[in-house]
Amino acid sequence: MPLDPPIAALLQQMEANGAAGGLMAAGDIVAARTLMGQMLGGLAMAEAPTGVADPTSTEIPSDAGPIPALVYRPASEGPHATLVFLHGGGFALGDAASYDGQVRAIVAGLDAVVVSVDYRLAPEHPFPAAVEDAIAATNWAGEHLAELGGREDRLAVGGDSAGGNLSAVVAQARRDAGLPLAGQLLIYPVTDPATDFPSLTENGEGYFLTKADMTWFEQAYAGEQDIAAGLADVRASPATGDLQGLAPAVVTTAGFDPLRDDGDAYARALEAAGVTVRHLENPSLIHGWLAMAPLSPAAREARDAALTAFKDLLA
Repeated sequence: MPLDPPIAALLQQMEANGAAGGLMAAGDIVAARTLMGQMLGGLAMAEAPTGVADPTSTEIPSDAGPIPALVYRPASEGPHATLVFLHGGGFALGDAASYDGQVRAIVAGLDAVVVSVDYRLAPEHPFPAAVEDAIAATNWAGEHLAELGGREDRLAVGGDSAGGNLSAVVAQARRDAGLPLAGQLLIYPVTDPATDFPSLTENGEGYFLTKADMTWFEQAYAGEQDIAAGLADVRASPATGDLQGLAPAVVTTAGFDPLRDDGDAYARALEAAGVTVRHLENPSLIHGWLAMAPLSPAAREARDAALTAFKDLLA
């Protein structure tokens, strides 16, 4: 299937503006964070109003200090399912504020409470800081479901890209600890960063996320260790872990994404381990399509399909 025309036009505009070489082309983390925030903010402005009220700020206690988070609630009467959302950005970019538009759409689509977590970012805070924050935030939400307005039996976790990785790790941690989890929503996740999947090369240039970006993010996340050593831990590469007995999952991927083969392989591995999986492939889309729903009908359909599937799973 050819590349989605509105997204192709967006990529052409990025190339004309000199921003097609990847988020980390200049190796400047401050500039990359600014660029990503501007892009997400601009795309969110094109989204139709969702009717979701402004979030409330909170701080989640953890051994490493308070974790900032934004709590969104749907307009409908509760109690609702509660989703802990972990944003993407290669473990180094993004925050809850810049993901506001995407999270509002998720709240509306799922009719669920969403706790959007500002976990610590690399390279200032390399692995396992993000994992520790993701697990602490999910455990906290699980202990405060009634206070959040959620159903006691409907805690879920989800995220895109790096956030999908963290969500998969959280799902394994909750199972290992004997704690309940109703579902995991994995949006173009990275789960096996040490494997050189064909899509990393096939889609490694010209489709927003580049192979060079991935190498930069992986090294930043690994910290002072080399990439291979830093990613050997199952908490960095959840595809290498035991997948049996995990919470049911919705896994959604994109045809022109360097991470396509990774997400597809993880969906198959979950299914082979006996996990209930709904695997949604989107052959005309690129990495980051969740944010592009306001300008791409195909991305909007992909978002709606993923949220509908996950809402059905939680029900």
